[in-house]
Amino acid sequence: MKTVIFIPARYASTRYPGKPLATLALPDGSRKSLIQMSWEAASSIAGVDAVYVATDDDRIAEAARAFGADVVMTSEECANGTERCADALAKSGIDADLVVNFQGDAPLTPPWFVEELIAAMKADPSAPMATPVLRCDPQTYANFLEDRRNGRVGGTTAVFGVTGNALYFSKEVIPFVDPEKLPDPVPVFHHVGVYAYRPDALAAYVAQPATPLEQLEGLEQLRFLETGVPVRCVEVEARGRVFWELNNPADVPRIEAALKQIHASTQTQTGAK
Repeated sequence: MKTVIFIPARYASTRYPGKPLATLALPDGSRKSLIQMSWEAASSIAGVDAVYVATDDDRIAEAARAFGADVVMTSEECANGTERCADALAKSGIDADLVVNFQGDAPLTPPWFVEELIAAMKADPSAPMATPVLRCDPQTYANFLEDRRNGRVGGTTAVFGVTGNALYFSKEVIPFVDPEKLPDPVPVFHHVGVYAYRPDALAAYVAQPATPLEQLEGLEQLRFLETGVPVRCVEVEARGRVFWELNNPADVPRIEAALKQIHASTQTQTGAK
């Protein structure tokens, strides 16, 4: 099964203009752009035939080519990452059995999140698409609540049925849990913004207009649910890693702190001083 990754990247983000080119401080004191970190993370995933940055912006394309990425230029009319992946596939003529949408604002995404997603799609040829979900630990749950208290749109939560198919995705924290009676484990799942699609599912998606809930929540995957396309949720494990996307400028210190934590853990495991 030929699998390709597209990293959709746009400059004109409403919440964080120029986000793909924003730089983060690395543990060694150097700085690296968000798009380069995301490309490097995507390039470490096993079982993938090619990785492309998909963008409509010359600044992002130039920066991506400078660090060695292959680039597919897409239309300025793409409303979201799924539309951009569909446009990139159509414009490039790339032959693929599976297309992975790897978010350009999630450099902390561990490779096994995507590897398990690909494995789930291989195991069930009837699934049109799938996406990972990660059970919140208490700290991530607290981050969700802090964002909502401060009026920030942070990560997305997912609820799914016993078959593993999504029931809903929201930028609100769902399901509701009384914070004074927080169960263990936390019954809230963080939606990891990575998708694996069959090419025909992508083509059908862009043939549909944007749907009401998609527009209200600003969540592209709701178009699939609203038009009756099942979205398979694949539960993944953090394995001690911190996961968070860069949704707002306030997320930069969170991600930089997580990078330091990952670096320290790696140094300890390798016995480095």
